[in-house]
Amino acid sequence: MQDCITQIDHYLYRIFPITRSITGWGNRETLRILQEIVPLEIKEYSSGQHVYDWVIPKEWNVKDAWIKNSKGEKIVDFKKNNLHLVSYSVPVHTKLMFSELKKHLHYREELPEAIPYRTTYYEETWGFCVSYNDLMLFHENEEYEVHVDSSLTNGSLSIGELLIQGKSSKEYLISTYICHPSMANDNLSGVVMTAFLAKELLKKKQNFSYRIIFVPETIGAIAYCANNEKAIKKIDCGFVVTTVGGPGQFGYKQSFDKDHFINRIIEQTFKENNKDYITYPFDIHGSDERQYSSPGFRINMATICKDRYYEYDYYHTSLDDLNFVKAAKINDSLMLYLETISKLDKNIIYKTQYSCEAMLSKHGLYPKAGGSLLPGNPKINDLEKILWFLFYCDGKTDMFEISEKLNTDIESLYSISHELEDKGVIVGI
Repeated sequence: MQDCITQIDHYLYRIFPITRSITGWGNRETLRILQEIVPLEIKEYSSGQHVYDWVIPKEWNVKDAWIKNSKGEKIVDFKKNNLHLVSYSVPVHTKLMFSELKKHLHYREELPEAIPYRTTYYEETWGFCVSYNDLMLFHENEEYEVHVDSSLTNGSLSIGELLIQGKSSKEYLISTYICHPSMANDNLSGVVMTAFLAKELLKKKQNFSYRIIFVPETIGAIAYCANNEKAIKKIDCGFVVTTVGGPGQFGYKQSFDKDHFINRIIEQTFKENNKDYITYPFDIHGSDERQYSSPGFRINMATICKDRYYEYDYYHTSLDDLNFVKAAKINDSLMLYLETISKLDKNIIYKTQYSCEAMLSKHGLYPKAGGSLLPGNPKINDLEKILWFLFYCDGKTDMFEISEKLNTDIESLYSISHELEDKGVIVGI
């Protein structure tokens, strides 16, 4: 475990300072680094492509941005913190009095040390973000030089994709978003954790298949759905991985159908690990679960989190840094995700091979001498479990639902199912 924590820490520090947005070289560089962990395929969707009601925007890249005072001193410098520049700011080089410049400045008075995070993806304008404390460096009657060396060109939107093929072609979706620069919990923690989650899933053959994607938020998820519509429409459920590295309490956001088994599996995992957790009902605020759960797809997407977005003071600010987030906390979340997915991967639907009860003695599952078995005898608990399990193997009821009916864990049923399947009594469908 310590080795994994060390590796997580290494990638947090490498990727944290990279300037990312919904497009651009920073996204590609981030995906290339993640290829060191897992064999991601990097795909590009061209600017101008219509994806449902949206259009993929021009590619944005930035080399430099700053504000100088009348003495020629840089008082705001993108190279010192890339959150200083509003993402997707158009190029500009001009001089302005503070009364005009102030219209382009963003700050948070209630969090005076923090640089806020702001974007202008779909409006051609520019802006800078400063801490409220640094706002005091500006003066009403002073002229300032503003420089944004950025470009908006016909390029592409980059996504990372990994398809892990299991024994079944049925897929689960795991999605995380890569577009937030220099903020550790939202969502570098989710990006790095998802890469290590994929690494673990690759270590052994899974029962089901997993579609793992790294996309810029909203437009990336929409573009991916539009370009992979047939495959995505077959998916029933999955996870949006975000904000998994904070110091606070665990929680999970339910999928849109609160009674879906993915929510119950998550809750069971928390309880088995004696974790206190907050339950956040599904709502339209949040991340890409809104896209995947939209009327055209209706995928039940849940999120396990640690200091969820909106819930901590440093959200969308420069204080969401590597002092706030720790690799060990991300590893804690990784363990919960792995355990949850382990249960999910065992959630197979079986069907008995016989219209009536199988002759268990023929398969070595029932004593040769009859008459000695009475209900409630502790010596026959396993046999009763087999009989009950077979009773529910109707080709409709999944393993998790059977485990709930029998008040037992899915792991013990899974071992029973293997034995019954090997003997040809049941078949997975």
